[in-house]
Amino acid sequence: MIIIILAGGSGTRLWPLSTPDFPKHLLSINGNKRSLLQLTYLRAKKISNEIYIVSDKSHIRHVKEQIENLDDSHFIVEPSRRGTANCMIFALSQINNKNQDETIAFIHSDHYIRDEVGFNHTFKVAESASKKYNNIILIGAEPDYPATGFGYIKKGNLVSDEPYIYKVDSFKEKPDFITAKQYLNSGKYSWNCGYFLAKLSTFENAMKEYSPNLYSNFLKLKITMTNQLEETYKSFKSSTIDYELIEKDKELMVIQASFDWMDLGSFSDLHKAVGSDENNNYIKGDVEIDEVENAFIQNETNLPMAVIGLDNIVVISTNNGILVTRKDLSQKVGEISKRINNK
Repeated sequence: MIIIILAGGSGTRLWPLSTPDFPKHLLSINGNKRSLLQLTYLRAKKISNEIYIVSDKSHIRHVKEQIENLDDSHFIVEPSRRGTANCMIFALSQINNKNQDETIAFIHSDHYIRDEVGFNHTFKVAESASKKYNNIILIGAEPDYPATGFGYIKKGNLVSDEPYIYKVDSFKEKPDFITAKQYLNSGKYSWNCGYFLAKLSTFENAMKEYSPNLYSNFLKLKITMTNQLEETYKSFKSSTIDYELIEKDKELMVIQASFDWMDLGSFSDLHKAVGSDENNNYIKGDVEIDEVENAFIQNETNLPMAVIGLDNIVVISTNNGILVTRKDLSQKVGEISKRINNK
């Protein structure tokens, strides 16, 4: 199996801990000495020795510093940010000379996963299915609460004689709370992890049938000279792989993940991952609190911080900026950080 780790990102959703120059996959959480990217790489190493990391040039130096034992030929530098669809065909074009029958797995660098054994098992099952059925295989996580920040996959019928492998019925966008509860209670939905696997030939055939424009761009990248790649790539319209291909493909299959999964898309998600004290507070740095509950507070500066009489809040102080928000509105941080970066 060839594993491609997507390590892009604009560093907006966990601002000011993350920035465009230092996105969240480069951060360490939960007292771990390793970053999310380093943990992802170590998980991948237990599945395959053929690993590529795709990152854009704005922070590739940090990525290379964190993954020191990977040779330079296995870093794929995206010329510019053009969305996941173009990022992925760029990666495929760069490894096009590999075995067409080898399964390629795309995984994200900023997910928080503890169960490495379950992760490895799931990807081995998915690899086998990708070769047996010549389809794109997705991995979906079993919902354990009515999340409104994730996309959902509606499962269709079980694939004959294959436990835990379903045909994909449809995709659902991030739902409201009532709809999310209905999804959870029905047992028919999985969270969309954004992982998918297929042989290179399968990806090519799917693009030919369901996304001719994406396939055309893929062919352009394959024949473009190195010194012209940036110009060619920047001419592509930014788009997501879900919109361009995955949601159009009628032959998809989904496997239930046998591991815990968390996409750290907001400080509310991050708070769930790092744990809390008896008052459901996470406190890091030089911080004094009094009558504070359900809070995520982190001080990365040399100045003292005090928080009194508040709950359901996020307070972050770094040299990049200061953030104060209600925790249930922390998904708005990305919008605010973009406005700050545009000033």
